[in-house]
Amino acid sequence: MAIQQKWLVSVPAATLWTASDSSREIDFEAITNPVHLDSWLEKLTYEPRLELCDRNLVQSQVLYGEEVIVLEEKDGWAHVAVPSQSSSKDERGYPGWIPKVQLTQNEDWKLDSGMVAVIQKKKAALCSNDRESELVISYQTILPVLKEEIGWIQVQIPGGEGYLKPEDVQVYESIEAIRKGSGKDIIDAGEQFIGLPYLWGGMSGYGYDCSGFSYSMCKANGYLIPRDAHDQAEAGNPVELDAIEPGDLLFFAYEEGKGKLHHVGIYYGDGKMLHSPNTGKTIEIIDLKDTIYEKELCAARRYWQETGE
Repeated sequence: MAIQQKWLVSVPAATLWTASDSSREIDFEAITNPVHLDSWLEKLTYEPRLELCDRNLVQSQVLYGEEVIVLEEKDGWAHVAVPSQSSSKDERGYPGWIPKVQLTQNEDWKLDSGMVAVIQKKKAALCSNDRESELVISYQTILPVLKEEIGWIQVQIPGGEGYLKPEDVQVYESIEAIRKGSGKDIIDAGEQFIGLPYLWGGMSGYGYDCSGFSYSMCKANGYLIPRDAHDQAEAGNPVELDAIEPGDLLFFAYEEGKGKLHHVGIYYGDGKMLHSPNTGKTIEIIDLKDTIYEKELCAARRYWQETGE
């Protein structure tokens, strides 16, 4: 029986494009390997950022070391499904296109068979064998642990091995052992990103969209939820709007809550919301009272558990 090769993302955050020809000239630094995300984002002024959404160019992002299922290949691109991001678009995982140069194959990936290190900082240095910084990887990147040393954690990476600083990660005995947090823990995770610019399709410490933010803060607390807002609103435990608690997800729809769902935020408590609003804005905490959000609030869902410690 042939050994199953796993396709893994080999850049800090691979953008999941809608089609193999969706990227523009300005996006070149986002489709290379090595990828240059900071430089790409600095060049994306308001209009080209808005186009990512308005022209339906981007679907999501996939973090370093995450597995994808390759469905087909075309002109140096791979059509993939992302199993860790559940979606009503494809039962195998979120679909989209990634430059093949940002993927690598590995038949010995140990993520499901032992200890894991989860990045806790917004960004962290992944170091080479000589302990020199090699990549800057994102919050919530998860890598298999090979060995714990004084001052270093040796991890498996898509192309071999690397080293992380203990203060940048949380180590767990397994993926299943990742701690289940409370609603307050979800809020605490999100607060560190206040001021981070919104990025359509964003799923990393380089930028989040509204549902990418709620997805990632829940993931940080042991809850793997659907990727998109409308799917997030279909799952989870329904909560009456007069019984919401910090950490609950709030959903908003056009036509004063009766139309198409278009936004999700995290209830902060005291009538406030923590969210990633839209292009041109940054992650913020706002009062809901007397805002368009107060009129458009249509549902709430709870993914965290009362037993969260």
